[in-house]
Amino acid sequence: MLCPSRTERPILLVHKTISIFAFLSAPVLIGGFSIFPPSANAQEFSFLGGPLVSSSANSYSWDAGYREGLGRYAAWSFSWVNEGHLPGHHRDGPALQGWGRLPILNDRLELSAGAGPYRYFDTTAAQAGGDYSNTHGWGALWSVRAAWYFDRRWIAQMQLNHAQVFGGRDTTALLFGVGYELDGNDEPGPRQRPISRTTNVTKNEVTAMLGETILNSNGSESAFAESVEYRRGLLRYVDVTASYIHESGHIQSRRDGIAAQLWATRAFFDDHLTLSAGVGPYVAVTQNDDLPQNRTGDGRISGLVSVSASYRLGQHWLIRVTWNRIVTRYDRDTDLIVAGVGFRF
Repeated sequence: MLCPSRTERPILLVHKTISIFAFLSAPVLIGGFSIFPPSANAQEFSFLGGPLVSSSANSYSWDAGYREGLGRYAAWSFSWVNEGHLPGHHRDGPALQGWGRLPILNDRLELSAGAGPYRYFDTTAAQAGGDYSNTHGWGALWSVRAAWYFDRRWIAQMQLNHAQVFGGRDTTALLFGVGYELDGNDEPGPRQRPISRTTNVTKNEVTAMLGETILNSNGSESAFAESVEYRRGLLRYVDVTASYIHESGHIQSRRDGIAAQLWATRAFFDDHLTLSAGVGPYVAVTQNDDLPQNRTGDGRISGLVSVSASYRLGQHWLIRVTWNRIVTRYDRDTDLIVAGVGFRF
């Protein structure tokens, strides 16, 4: 989405902020939990923003992320990085990083450096035909961070990000923001050993959701969207879902399909709040055939990368917000933001 209108920009910011409530990017989503056992980690959520520079232009950037400790001197993190609106580009995507860290000053101040893969999604000018193109690629994200830990789980942060990508321009951003210890111990400094659990985060849930689908194009065309989801816990921290998605009847975004996803899921605050990230295939049952020729598609199977947050209202009821990135091969990537009410059993 190169140039969303002023009325659309707050929507885009909100739905991408929701997306960072979760923890793992698509390719490493489930692997991260198996490599780093939950009993050895601690959880933090952060949001940062600031100026971004590249070789040809300047813009803004924001970074929202989830971070877990791997002992006193190591950590790993997932973040969603937005690189602003550089001319001819609107690039964002997930990054997974490993960190070396040094707590000092009675663990109040933590200095750390991290690096890892960055999977980006970019909306650019079309090479041939059409007015835009959805470009996907890989790169690396290099970061240094200074964090000050207050008494009541809050964290003040400053971070420098350098995105080095293949087939695109590199960027550097200086970010400032705040974090919160989701599994804090109310003492200064990062918690190294959070409480593990012996039962699945999820049993069975059915949720109906309504929202909006936004085409990743120059005009950011939007339309009404609906979804119905069945979710079941497979393991303590792993869920599986089956869902039906309806992307309304707008000429630019009509698509209906079914999706199956695996999710990494965590629960906080006595299991009232759950955060999860999922990945899986999305199969279009029907799709609009009245699109320009370059957007009619080369197949009906796309990728679905999602993050979700739910709040449990009691034994049976919950509310859920989910952000989905539908990743296509035919320049019809969309952001699907839905919210609704679910029933647990």
